[in-house]
Amino acid sequence: MSDFLFAYGTLRPGRAPAEIASAANQMLPVGSGFIYGLLYDLGSCPGAVLDPSSKYRISGTIFRLPKDANILRQLDAYEEFDPDAPEQSPFIRILHPVALATGDTLQCWVYVYNGKPDACRVLASGRYWQTRPS
Repeated sequence: MSDFLFAYGTLRPGRAPAEIASAANQMLPVGSGFIYGLLYDLGSCPGAVLDPSSKYRISGTIFRLPKDANILRQLDAYEEFDPDAPEQSPFIRILHPVALATGDTLQCWVYVYNGKPDACRVLASGRYWQTRPS
């Protein structure tokens, strides 16, 4: 189990939509980090596909989750992750090591895209927030 979440899209500071902003505002930023893989523009949100052998990095923010377990349930609902049916969920939540700027790694929850992003645009910069207006 982890007390940390890696967010690379709409859960980042100042980016959370109204329906999840209350929960997102309870998370405490720890710092910046990255994971290896490809980031896709799915339209209303990004989708990360992990690939430890990739040369591409997905940038994001690491958050400490509050002790309230209901927050993680709210995040799961927002990300449409059903722990009882992960194969049917568009995003799944997994534990994955995230690299920090210090060179250390931290085990974090990460929502990864569970679909086929074939027709979606790759965001080679690994930064979703640079593609969307504030």
